[in-house]
Amino acid sequence: MTTANLLDFDLDGLVVFCERLGEKRFRATQLFRWIHQRGASDFDQMSDLAKSLRAKLKTAAHIQGLPVITQQESADGTIKWLFDVGDGNAVEAVYIPEDDRGTLCVSSQAGCAVGCRFCSTGHQGFSRNLSTGEIVAQLWHAEHFLRARRQHPLQPGEDHRVITNVVMMGMGEPLQNYAALVPALRVMLDDHGYGLSRRRLTVSTSGVVPMMERLSEDCPVALAVSLHAPNDGLRDGLVPLNRKYPIHELLDTCLSYLAHAPRDFITFEYCMLDGVNDQPEHARELLALMQVFRQRAADLGHGVGCKLNLIPFNPFPESGLKRSPGERVQAFAKILLEAGIVTTVRKTRGDDIDAACGQLAGDVQDRTSVDARMARQRQLLQPLQPLQPMQSLDARPSSGSPRA
Repeated sequence: MTTANLLDFDLDGLVVFCERLGEKRFRATQLFRWIHQRGASDFDQMSDLAKSLRAKLKTAAHIQGLPVITQQESADGTIKWLFDVGDGNAVEAVYIPEDDRGTLCVSSQAGCAVGCRFCSTGHQGFSRNLSTGEIVAQLWHAEHFLRARRQHPLQPGEDHRVITNVVMMGMGEPLQNYAALVPALRVMLDDHGYGLSRRRLTVSTSGVVPMMERLSEDCPVALAVSLHAPNDGLRDGLVPLNRKYPIHELLDTCLSYLAHAPRDFITFEYCMLDGVNDQPEHARELLALMQVFRQRAADLGHGVGCKLNLIPFNPFPESGLKRSPGERVQAFAKILLEAGIVTTVRKTRGDDIDAACGQLAGDVQDRTSVDARMARQRQLLQPLQPLQPMQSLDARPSSGSPRA
């Protein structure tokens, strides 16, 4: 008999599941808390659930995380997990500790079909989308692993969470796995789950315009856009999806997203590639693009409007690319900063364990051949097919009250 993995449900989905077992809504909330706040995987641990409910759950459900293949720790404290997702495939998640926060970078697909030239995941090819439970399981494992090794006992009133921020910046294009992504985001936001603020939950996208529009309505969280070039000619070669959704269309959608976003800016990511997109003329062209965007955002009352994050490229053999020299990155940033554009240079973390931005590749054993992967990329340039409706997407807002 096939049983349901309860990590696949947001709270509304779990309510529906419990109602089918003849249980009331508050039982779903209790169960949700046990799973996500306490990390329980054994129904017998759930002492405030009736024995009759526990018996039902044992026959109808299970709580299954992802097997850990390897765990690596960097000299800077970064931790990378390689998770087994079956059929010879594996995905990676990375925890990045900082003084004032702990950030988890989460994967959404085994491989990626977008094929950005500077990204190791894209060179692995695409195998499949992750389920909601497989996305959530990365946070579930990391949070409770880190709590278990906390060095000091919690003080009264101290936040029990170790992970304060989640970024959907691991393997895959999150918005091409929309039906699984949104319920996973709702689990992360729900106060009965992980209680993340919408400002501290970020979806990074290469620019899947229709899904950006849907996300702004269904579950608006912080948005980061992989821009990487100041013009379409250059971006077409770096981010193939640009041929379907060019920069002007992408920026128009970003502007619309700001009306729903928890922050008053969109983060634009720009990977610095030696001799490709890092020259002064590229900086000036990017500046002009951002100035127009910022002014349009201000006219609509959206404050800052944009923030640029310059990312040092993390080389891998198949790319044929090199990292921009540090002085060139700083000169590039100076042009933007002196014109008043909020600009940061990302600090490289975990590069000694291949956990830095663009290095996550996992293990996509049944990856497509190059020809098949390119065919998938061409298919991406065709109109997207409508998604099948999902219960958890159509359900009412969760009774947990995610903080804005």
